[in-house]
Amino acid sequence: MKNKKIWLIIGSICFLAVIIFVIFAVTHESDPNTKLTHLKNELQPKQKLESKQEKKTQKDNQLQKQKEAEKQGQADQQVREAFESALQKTADFFSQKKTNFVAIGDSLTQGVGDVTNQGGYVGLLDDTINQDKKLATFENYGKRGNRTDQLIKRLDEDEIAESVKKADVILITIGANDIMEVLKENITNITMSVFAEERVHYEDRLHVLFDKLRILNKNAKIYLVGFYNPFEQYFQDIDELDEIVDRWNATSRKVVATYDDITFIPTKDLFHNKSNLFASDNFHPNIYGYELIAKRVLTYITQ
Repeated sequence: MKNKKIWLIIGSICFLAVIIFVIFAVTHESDPNTKLTHLKNELQPKQKLESKQEKKTQKDNQLQKQKEAEKQGQADQQVREAFESALQKTADFFSQKKTNFVAIGDSLTQGVGDVTNQGGYVGLLDDTINQDKKLATFENYGKRGNRTDQLIKRLDEDEIAESVKKADVILITIGANDIMEVLKENITNITMSVFAEERVHYEDRLHVLFDKLRILNKNAKIYLVGFYNPFEQYFQDIDELDEIVDRWNATSRKVVATYDDITFIPTKDLFHNKSNLFASDNFHPNIYGYELIAKRVLTYITQ
């Protein structure tokens, strides 16, 4: 009887020990503090590594931005130096008599993209020629979006017609919106042939434009500023668009060659592969692009 009680006591003690062990084991394993500490120990080296990589990436980005800024600064300086070099003989050329400039055309004449509000290439010409003394007057009739047909109609406006009659020099930018119109009307079926067909009509309209200008003014020197490839910033790998611009510029040259005292001024080469010359819309020139146009125009006028 005593032995039976002794074994019962021993069994109870063993059972209680097992229960205590299980409770301890489960409680210890599920302790959130213990798990959190273990997790921290695992993550700490990774976090340090990621932190170092982030710092290195930030440093690399800063260096890249600094290099780009230096490159941009060098390009800007080259543009300004080139523009300044064209000013040396300008004052002497225009000091002989007061010259009346009239600028007509599209957004390039208006100066769209020049966030400095200097008036684009026409404004820069004004500031340059009249830098020390009033040597010339400038009237700007640029209108964003104008095509050749619209510009022809605007010559019937009394104010523009009177200005053209008194002009010594007439500056024109026109044609880019004619190309854009072809793109808009044939957006679902763009082919080289549709541009070729419209180029014939563009040629006819240029003749009408120049004939109308000559009726208003027989003696003024007229300069048609050619257009660069405005699509290069959007479609860098489409050679056909570059070819279209070349052919339309060639048509402009062809028409100009049939008139006396009308000159074609190329600009396409100024903007080729030079993204730093474009405004934020990647279509119109920025102030540096307009400076190059102004320099090119001055060079032709003063030759």
